[in-house]
Amino acid sequence: MQNIGELIRSLREKEGYPLRKVAAFLDIDQAVLSKIERGQRKLTKKHIIKLADFFNYNEKEMLITFLSDQIVYEIGNEDYAKEALKLAEEKIEYFKSKV
Repeated sequence: MQNIGELIRSLREKEGYPLRKVAAFLDIDQAVLSKIERGQRKLTKKHIIKLADFFNYNEKEMLITFLSDQIVYEIGNEDYAKEALKLAEEKIEYFKSKV
């Protein structure tokens, strides 16, 4: 199971792009992209959408990977993380039904 940084690195390497090309596309420093790929820095949702387009990768799948990383980072070490996720899922369905 890849995190978003690993996914970006694998897509970049598959296409044979150097760090500098992808970093330039995102308008970020090459060192920052390297840290993102290693999981030491975070991207924004805007960057994820741009990268999905750049790599011609499924935007929904890339966003799901990005969002799941955010959730794991935020609550992954909590004792009741799984139970909290189940309740959050129920709340999401409840709020969607209200709209």
